[in-house]
Amino acid sequence: MTVPVVARTLHRHIEVDGLQIFYRESVPENPDEAPVMLLLHGFPSASHQFRRLIDALGSRYRLIAPDYPGFGHSDTPEPVGSPYSFDRLADIVDGFVEKLGLARFVMYVFDYGAPVGFRLATRHPEQIAGLVIQNGNAYTEGLSDAARGFIALRPGGQDAEQTIRGLLTLPATRGQYEGGAGDPRLIAPDGWTLDQHFLDQPGRTQPQIDLLFDYHTNVERYPEWQAWLREHTPPTLITWGRDDMFFPEPGAHAYLRDLPDAELHIFNTGHFALEECLPDIAPLIADFLDRTWKPATEATGPAH
Repeated sequence: MTVPVVARTLHRHIEVDGLQIFYRESVPENPDEAPVMLLLHGFPSASHQFRRLIDALGSRYRLIAPDYPGFGHSDTPEPVGSPYSFDRLADIVDGFVEKLGLARFVMYVFDYGAPVGFRLATRHPEQIAGLVIQNGNAYTEGLSDAARGFIALRPGGQDAEQTIRGLLTLPATRGQYEGGAGDPRLIAPDGWTLDQHFLDQPGRTQPQIDLLFDYHTNVERYPEWQAWLREHTPPTLITWGRDDMFFPEPGAHAYLRDLPDAELHIFNTGHFALEECLPDIAPLIADFLDRTWKPATEATGPAH
């Protein structure tokens, strides 16, 4: 009987700009040759959303998944004069990448991971070996009416903050997991339970409110990110849950305008596609990494 190799995973903290950032990192069997993939999580989750993917693929690939500040096991940012923002999230992840010495990696972007990741990509295009995009939006047609309603909210608007606070409750968190699922029995309750635990920790509410009020800045940068995709044409695998309540299927197809050679796979599920469709998605990621990965030296060519 052949037993599948399950990855060994390290759990660590590293200091970035005065904050302790938690991350998970797999230990591949051939670490010097293994492709590297940075996993950027979404709202309202943290790196734990990638645990099963890391177990499945981490023995062959170096998979690294940080928790953003104010999420999961990472520190909560102290209140400052200006609101918490996606630019700040990207600054921390940028610093995290530098601290780990990651010269080149494939980037898995999901939900909040897309605006964080595309900020990194436009700052350091030489680092991006490829993209795995899973319900991570960069096009206006990928915004549902519900998403547009939240994006339109502004501080001080009538009932705006109360509306956002409603998104931080257990029914809303659970709804993001089960909404649109083809078979809810395949979705473990652990994910939304742990997410809500972290959302309810002291000091966590205001950073989440700040980020939701800041989401409109991502939409404003969609043209910039689309131009980056057209210019750099990174190898791209798109896996998408078609019935995502916030980022519906048209957002997946929109990428093909700028990345016509991207691989596109649509699944009969919702927002957290890995929860239900990991057995289908993990082999696609493995095949993509095997076919497209080029080490930094090979990608840049020999030194002169």
